[in-house]
Order: sequence, then C-alpha cells, then structure tokens
Amino acid sequence: MPSRRTVLAATAGLTASLAVGAGTAHAGAGRAPDDRRLRRLVSRMTLEEKVGQVFVSRVYGHSATDPDQADVDANLAELGVRTAAELLERYRLGGIIYFAWAHNTHEPHQIAALSDGLQRASLDLPRGLPVLISTDQEHGIVCRIGAPATLFPGAMAIGAGGSRTDARTLGRISGAELRAMGVRQDYSPVADVNVNPANPVIGVRSFGSDPDAVAALVAAEVQGYRSAGVAATAKHFPGHGDTAVDSHYGFPVITHSREVWEELDAVPFRAAIAAGIDSIMTAHILVPALDDSGDPATLSRPIVTGLLRERLGYDGVVVTDALDMAGVRTKYGDDRVPVLALKAGVDQLLNPPKLDVAWNAVLRAVREGELTEERLEQSVLRILRLKAKLGLLDDPYAGQAGVDRTVGTPAHLAAADRIAGRTTTLLVNEGGLLPLAPDTRRRLLVVGADPASPSGTTGPPTGVLAAALTGLGFTATALSTGTAPSAATIARAVAAAGEADAVVVATYNVTATSPQKTLVEQLLATGRPVVAVAVRNPYDVAQLPGVAAYLATYSWTDVELRAAARVIAGRTAPRGKLPVPVQRADDPARVLFPIGHGLPY
Repeated sequence: MPSRRTVLAATAGLTASLAVGAGTAHAGAGRAPDDRRLRRLVSRMTLEEKVGQVFVSRVYGHSATDPDQADVDANLAELGVRTAAELLERYRLGGIIYFAWAHNTHEPHQIAALSDGLQRASLDLPRGLPVLISTDQEHGIVCRIGAPATLFPGAMAIGAGGSRTDARTLGRISGAELRAMGVRQDYSPVADVNVNPANPVIGVRSFGSDPDAVAALVAAEVQGYRSAGVAATAKHFPGHGDTAVDSHYGFPVITHSREVWEELDAVPFRAAIAAGIDSIMTAHILVPALDDSGDPATLSRPIVTGLLRERLGYDGVVVTDALDMAGVRTKYGDDRVPVLALKAGVDQLLNPPKLDVAWNAVLRAVREGELTEERLEQSVLRILRLKAKLGLLDDPYAGQAGVDRTVGTPAHLAAADRIAGRTTTLLVNEGGLLPLAPDTRRRLLVVGADPASPSGTTGPPTGVLAAALTGLGFTATALSTGTAPSAATIARAVAAAGEADAVVVATYNVTATSPQKTLVEQLLATGRPVVAVAVRNPYDVAQLPGVAAYLATYSWTDVELRAAARVIAGRTAPRGKLPVPVQRADDPARVLFPIGHGLPY
C-alpha cells in the first residue's frame, strides 16, 4: 500500500508541501480545507476529469480489479466496462456507491479491500484523486452492509426512544464502522417528517411526525457521524414525508403550502445544517408551492438554489437521489436530467441509469455553453472540500486492521441492544396480559408475516422471535404464515394454536382487507391469549381492536425483534412512545393513540 507521501503526491500532482488541508481523523474536528490549494487541483484537471468528479455510480463486484464473471457481465451490459478500475479510468468518477445487490458488501474485510482497490485504481491515474465511497446505511429497514457489522434500530424506533444520546451514539458507532471499511459518505439520516400513514417509501424510515422531535434526532445523528469522520446526508429535500406515491416508481406531488413547508418540512433540514451536515440529498417530488414549473425538486433551481442554498444558507454538497428512479425521469430524458440538476445547483449526480449518456450529456453541455465550466467547477470544489475534510486527500485507505478493531465489536453490539431496548412500544395491554411468564405460559406459537429480512439480518422474523423467546425460558415454535396467508395456512396456524399456551403474531402493514387480519381474528377465536407485534408500521393496531396486547417494533431486524422478545418476557420494561399518531380505522379523522402514547409495566 502506498505511503502517506506517495498518496499525497499522487492525489494532488504536487509535492507534499502543497498537500490539501491535512485531512483529519475526525471530520469537523480539524481545520477547514485550504481553498487555494483545492483550486490549484481544479486548475490542473481536464474538462473530462471535472465532469467525472460530479458523478457517483454503482459498479458490480466484490473486487475493484477481479470481480466474479457474473459481475463482469453485468458491468459490460450496464456500464460498458469489465471492472470498477476500468470504470474509474474511463469516467474519472468522483464517487462510487455500494449496494448489496451489486455484490459490493459481502463482509467487512472484503468491503475494506474493495474500498482500497478503488482508491488505488483512481490514484494510479494521471492527476488521480481519491474516490468518495458512499452507501445507504440508514439502519432499520434500509441497510446495505449487514452482520457482522453492527445494525441499529431504524429511525422511527429511535424516534420512539426519543433519546438524542442514542441517536448520536448510533451515528458515532455506525460512522466508525463505515469508515473502517472505507465508506466515508452515508446517505442518512432521513430528515423527512412522516405525516402520512399511507406513505409507501418513507414511513418508518422517518423519526416521526413531529418536526421538532425529528429535527432534534436528525441533528444528534449528524453530530455522531461527524465525530466519526463520516459525512452524513440529510434526505430528501425539500421533504418527502407527506406522499402516497413512491418516487422510485412514480412522481409524487406534495401539496403543502409554503407556510406549511416552513413550519413542517424545513425544520429538520435547518437543524441538520446547524449541526454541520456535510451533504443533503434532493427528492424527486413535485412541490407546486415551492416551484410551479412542474419540475421535480432535484431539477428545480428555485428549490435547490433558492431555498436550500440562499434561504437556508447551505453551501455544502448537494447530491441527487438516484437518477434511475421514475420520479426524476417522467418529464425529461436521461440526457437532460443530469444537466438540469447541475443547473439547479446540485453537486453530485447519483447513479444515473446510463452513465455514458449522462456523462457525455454534461460534457456536451459545457462544451456547447449551456452549462458554464465555472458552474461545474463550483461543484467540483465543494466535492473536493468534502474529500479534504474527511481526510481522503491525506490518506484514503482503510486497511484491514481497523476492521477487526472496530466493526461489530461486542461493545458496539451491546450498545445496539441497549438502544433497541428503549424503543419497543407497548400500545395495548388489556388485563395485564403482558409480560408472559415461562412458568405459566411456557409453550408459545410464533406466527405471522415474514417479509424478506433487511440486509444482513438473520430472519425470518418469526424464527428470530421464536429463538429469542426460547432463549428467555419459553418453548417457542415458529410457523411462518406470510404477509398474505391463504385459508389453508390460516387453518394450520389455528390448529397449532390449540397446542400452545399463548400465541405471538407478527403483523406487517395490515389493511382492512388483509388476510393477516383474518388470521389474527381466527387466532383470537381459539381463546388462546394473543400477543401481536407490529414489525413495521405501528398503524396495524387500529385494524385489530380485539387484540389484548400489542407491541410496535418499527422494523423486523434482529436487534428490534430481540428487544420485543425481552419485553414480552418482562426482562425489559417497555419504554417506547409513539412518535406518530395512530388514527382510528373506522374514522381516520379521529386519533386512536396520540403521539407519546406508550404503556409501562
């Protein structure tokens, strides 16, 4: 691995005495980058290299130079290259994003080796610059790097715990582990205020529906990431919390007035900026009150430059949400989207569906004068400032020693369990059914929904719950019934309930017509005590008024399910409080359980 001096020389094309800003071990703890030196870097770059700096792309494979053949084939089909190293050489990319489905994140040592391979490939190029490696490690239901890395409860669970200290701890530990694997930009936290129970894309990824509470937790998590030397990313500006459309598949319209936006959506982003947020991600949504042009926020100069930069005073890196999403592709072609995003004020163009089309479109726009080179250089300079601040221009390599020292340590795993234990919310407990005791109700049947487990967790949820309960002294049997159980599956569950002392049922986004509702109702009819656990949205409880005991975990990751098991067994007292209101199923205008509801033992 190159020495520090070699890295500096390769990075800057200068002597070590001109090295940039001496990147620090902890972002936010060192001095600000020296713009004069960064501008010298920019002045030595070709136009093609400047264009490359603003792109962040996916790439397939576990290795930068020797991916599996299937990943070579995928790279050739989608990107026109065989390997990540070839991709960096062709496009001089400023960033790479990791995905589990792209086979980037098998295990921590491999991830660190991939990161170092990317850095080496980029720095070996003429005037080579280090790569800013990013991923979506929100925790909860969205994680790209799984166990043995530490996995924390998701945002709404943290919202239920209500602890700024826990949010800060999450950021600090998650950031330290990401940095040890070479990832220095995390697309988290979600700063959206989720005020729409039907929101299909944000939901439990949000801290809650109270803007001030969300703002406090966003700021705390940002502080945690900054202390670890990782760039946090507040998303999705100007606010994606009140939509019934998923911008991955459609074009959401937010009908908030300008006044509502100021009082609701803007609050967490203001807090993130005040906390020193390093990057902010745009949303592919239409907000007519903020821009009546019909353009998505990602492509809106009134929103990105007018609101975010000028009104909120933010001058850090702005990154688009993924450019392969439908929400940004409904009005313009893939050759226009990246150009319009840069004209709007964006800096990083994330994951375009066709990198060659997007890269050449930006290059052409500059050459033809639609986009000035000065405007492009503004974004390149912001990106270089962030790289310098994160220490990438000093020493971009992760190495292997930090993985064993940092990733998934017993102390980190214990912290995640402690935090999860403060988030489980007891919504209903009629007749004091909970906690259950092994000496009176030893035989438990665990049934219900088994959605695909979030990345890197054990799963399925019924199995994790049953194993955790067995470890607490019960004899628990798992029977997966799925999110849409058939009549035959329901009949098997009902028959099995007859052999149990109590039934634990996991529910997942129950609706009025959901077969899950039929399952629970028929289990109740057996006369056996039924404990329900909402493993995603807490709104399930409104659809099942006959259940005597109902818990909300806000996700079905192992750490949250183990915490729920401890609450069921009385080993942990329920401490979580609803961070969103739950409306009545028969009259959504009325609140069944308000924000702050949560029963004790």
